[in-house]
Amino acid sequence: MNKYLRLFRFGNGLMGALGTLIACFIAMGSDIADNAFDVAVACILVIIFVAGGNSLNDSIDWEIDKTAHPDRPIPKGEITPRTAHICGIGGLALSVAISFALNLGTVITVAVCAVLMYSYETLLKQRGFVGNLCIAVLTGLIFIFGGAVADDYSNVWILAILAFIVSVGREIAKDIEDEDSDAGSRRTLPMIIGNRKAAAVAAAFFIIGPVLSFVPFACDTFGIGYLFVIVPDAIFIYCAYSVFRDAHKAEKLAKIAMFAALIAFIVGVL
Repeated sequence: MNKYLRLFRFGNGLMGALGTLIACFIAMGSDIADNAFDVAVACILVIIFVAGGNSLNDSIDWEIDKTAHPDRPIPKGEITPRTAHICGIGGLALSVAISFALNLGTVITVAVCAVLMYSYETLLKQRGFVGNLCIAVLTGLIFIFGGAVADDYSNVWILAILAFIVSVGREIAKDIEDEDSDAGSRRTLPMIIGNRKAAAVAAAFFIIGPVLSFVPFACDTFGIGYLFVIVPDAIFIYCAYSVFRDAHKAEKLAKIAMFAALIAFIVGVL
């Protein structure tokens, strides 16, 4: 594969575009066909944004990647850290520029995401829990971005909050799992308060998500198909139990639960 496609991790960009498409569908419903151009621009924008974020990551973590990811372009000597850094800044800047083709809401959302991404890679990643919160906010902003493209946030605001909450739990579980490899480079929540207390914090977020998942019913946001949310809710609750015993298992199950939640959101719109 081309060295730049590997730097950009193009597959991740396509997954981001799919997430954007889903977010737009949740915000627009059947009107998505009438807004095909805006949705297409939004998906291209996200692919470029993800490429910029991954390039920035590789330009900063290239020393670590010599051991952790030796097949990436910088450790292999195919691309210099400076070139990757330029690609990273350029990708984030270009995504903001493209957002002007849509509306003010998307410009603000993408600009905020770009600042958060740059801040995370250059500063917040090493600060543990603050970095966890940053990633969780970026996850939730996927839905806000879909609402911005539609210029209608009524169906997405609660989903953004839910995505933020369960993402915090998953990020903490990942830090428990990676505590040994993070030693010396990051100051994570498990390092500060211990694994068991960190697991309790993660479990709290895994439980709060399912509790709040019924808010859309109270707000009459989705149809009866949204009842499928019971499935991811059950998985998240199990994650709250399993994170004390096996953080790796909880983190992987949380990822499955987040995918199942997306299905619930889609079915709820249909």
